[in-house]
Amino acid sequence: MPFASSVTVDEIEAMEIAAFPGEITVVPNSRCEEFERAVEYLSSQEFIGFDTETKPCFVHKVPRNKMAILQLSGADKAFIFRLQQVGVPPKLAALLGNPRILKIGAAVHDDIRGLQEYRRFIPKGFVDLQRLAPAYGIEEKSVRKMSAIILKKRVSKSQQLSNWESSHLSDAQLRYAAVDAWICREMYLKLMAERSE
Repeated sequence: MPFASSVTVDEIEAMEIAAFPGEITVVPNSRCEEFERAVEYLSSQEFIGFDTETKPCFVHKVPRNKMAILQLSGADKAFIFRLQQVGVPPKLAALLGNPRILKIGAAVHDDIRGLQEYRRFIPKGFVDLQRLAPAYGIEEKSVRKMSAIILKKRVSKSQQLSNWESSHLSDAQLRYAAVDAWICREMYLKLMAERSE
């Protein structure tokens, strides 16, 4: 097998950190130019990296917060949709339901369920790396560990528990969010290249 089945924390820490190489755009609402640009670009892609973030809740038995952001990334552009302002308008729902555009993420079922709290849509074209990886002998499920095995890149999780509902998302949050979506796309392309060799 070309890929290791697992990876240690020490091995991950020794790896180069993953950095998104392209342009990151925040989409603040559905009536702005950024929203139209995002939909136009993403609709032209064959493969899109997909992820979401939710503000963490540290209080026991309190209902989970509503999903805060959706990240969708091509090779050179990532878009951060502020869901609580944007929602899931028809154009975005159409993208998420387009079977010809593959949306690649990890544990996508939970993400789709969270998105459907904003608008019901029929999800099509979703690829879950957690379901794909075992066919390559990879036993790990987290994006951080799969990225280390497949791409030999370390994904920082330093912003994971930050406030994704903040009125101003920091540069560190935006970089983290973009990488999390983009790296899923990169892992999928690497696995597909491996399959075709």
